[in-house]
Amino acid sequence: MNRFNLFFVIYITIAVFCVSCNNSGTKPVNVIPVEDFFRNPEKTKFQLSPDGDYYAYTAPYQNRMNIFVQETGSDSPMRLTSVTDRNLNDYYWANNTHILYLKDTGGDENFKLYVVNVNGEEKELLGFPDVRVRVIDLLENSEDEVIVSMNKLNPRVFDPYRLNITTGEITQLASNPGNIQNWITDHDGKLRAAIATEGTDRTLLYRDNENEEFKPVLTTSFKETLRPQYFTVDNKMLYALSDIGHDKLSLVIFDPKTAAETDVLFEHPKYDIHTLWFSGKKRKPQAVSWRSLKYIEYQYFDDEYERLHKKLESKLPGYQVKISSATRNEDKIIVENFNDKTKGSSYLYDISTENLEKLADLNPQLKEEDMNPMHCFTYQSRDGLTIEAYLTFPKGYTIETAKKLPVIVNPHGGPDERNYWRFDIDAQFLANRGYAVFQMNFRGSSGYGREFLEASNKQWGLKMQDDITDGVDYLIEQGIADPERIAIYGASYGGYATLVGLTLTPDLYACGIDYVGVSNLFSFLNTIPPYWKSRIDQFYDMVGNPVTDSLQLVKTSPALNADKIKVPLLVIQGAKDPRVNKNESDQMVAALRERGVEVEYLVKENEGHMFKNEENLFELYHTIEKFLAKHLKPVQ
Repeated sequence: MNRFNLFFVIYITIAVFCVSCNNSGTKPVNVIPVEDFFRNPEKTKFQLSPDGDYYAYTAPYQNRMNIFVQETGSDSPMRLTSVTDRNLNDYYWANNTHILYLKDTGGDENFKLYVVNVNGEEKELLGFPDVRVRVIDLLENSEDEVIVSMNKLNPRVFDPYRLNITTGEITQLASNPGNIQNWITDHDGKLRAAIATEGTDRTLLYRDNENEEFKPVLTTSFKETLRPQYFTVDNKMLYALSDIGHDKLSLVIFDPKTAAETDVLFEHPKYDIHTLWFSGKKRKPQAVSWRSLKYIEYQYFDDEYERLHKKLESKLPGYQVKISSATRNEDKIIVENFNDKTKGSSYLYDISTENLEKLADLNPQLKEEDMNPMHCFTYQSRDGLTIEAYLTFPKGYTIETAKKLPVIVNPHGGPDERNYWRFDIDAQFLANRGYAVFQMNFRGSSGYGREFLEASNKQWGLKMQDDITDGVDYLIEQGIADPERIAIYGASYGGYATLVGLTLTPDLYACGIDYVGVSNLFSFLNTIPPYWKSRIDQFYDMVGNPVTDSLQLVKTSPALNADKIKVPLLVIQGAKDPRVNKNESDQMVAALRERGVEVEYLVKENEGHMFKNEENLFELYHTIEKFLAKHLKPVQ
């Protein structure tokens, strides 16, 4: 493994604590309480009302995140909601005085819809049991109506409805034949397009108006992406993210009548577009952004937006900035800043006056000077792929001084997600406890184009895992990792990768932590949520078919290879997880206990896929801290 191209952030700090240092390492400075890392933010998720008279945010009430509202220019917030069982999920301004929000029960992801006005008057909408609601369009031209979808008639499919948030009246707008995954509206709030899945194919459906039937206009493999974003200003064409005919996800103009891309507005040679920044006022793209090895980078289409963005960067030097909310007239915005050592702050910015008002520090208890830089680098997999990766060291260590450190290998979930340069709470917590944290974007991670993504097909537990192992070997070869003190810890797909790592390379790791990870690919594929069932052939193509690929799935199912695990394991599971059934963890724990392998099992009955409740997070990370200290030993 030659030709490693190592990039890193040079970190300079003036220490406020006296630390004893030697060639072998340094003790972590200012050990920060678990509770400071993982308590609820004091204020977060700021959103402006359409007219800008109010802004809303979420903040703790009885240890749960609730919605607060405040008049712009006022110092008197008002709490609007009183949820105490579980943090609410998303919220949206429906109009100038009413907010919609979604909340599930115990992590079951059957999200219910509620409405609350700025006076605190609240009610549930669409109170159907075991039904999941999605918001499609907030209908800016209608004060009282929104478009939602829900699986009320069939748990496997979502039908679209027009909902009056005042009366609760609903009108079904179309009938899902059983394969439509997404509904798309135009600027007038009319249902004009849809995405259907059939086997391993995806089909774009289109109609000129709501009096017509949807007709198929383009069918592709699910491996190709056509992701409509917005209609053009005349409601005739689509701005879409597409990789049809090219490797990288690009911004295109798509003609739904001819099923052709009429123009490619931007394509990056190395990275997929991640976000389209769209002006609702001008009804045109302002910019696209992508995640490079280190920074989020932009291509601008609107001069005014470019000037605004660069003005914000000049006002907040040393940070990445993004606009997270705007008024309908786009005269006031919410701005967020961040880097690798802080979640940053939220600001209210008046474009006409250029006044920038700080609304809140998102994690004021975590001081930027106490956090650790994230180093960016690349390495080569054994079959020649370039893998982008990140290292976060304990305080006092640099890329030059990092020698024989205990390392936590932390593969991400998805698996079609990715790591990027940012403030990562898990990495910072573990670094503060005296561990180096290694995160990598193995094949199948998003953001690198179709070829890189497709290289993961039917490679769960095989080449995807090799990419992780090759990175660990690199750290050992470079002298960074102590080969006797390496752990693997991941959540969701990362939990699966943890278990595979312990079965496939049992001598590489000293211990492992599996957080809501798949253990048996046969049972996993048999217990996916009902609304994923129409995509089962896609799962078979990505993971493997239980019939035709049975031998491979046996090989790559950790619960069926538990006899190979010989190091301690911590398993974490939410009992109501709809994605990774609790049985996945139960199988793994039972198999290890039967053999007498040391295994700890933390289950919470009121959690789903990842813990959300503050007290459970505290227990979770206290447990992780003790487990690693016992089996890995931090730097001394």
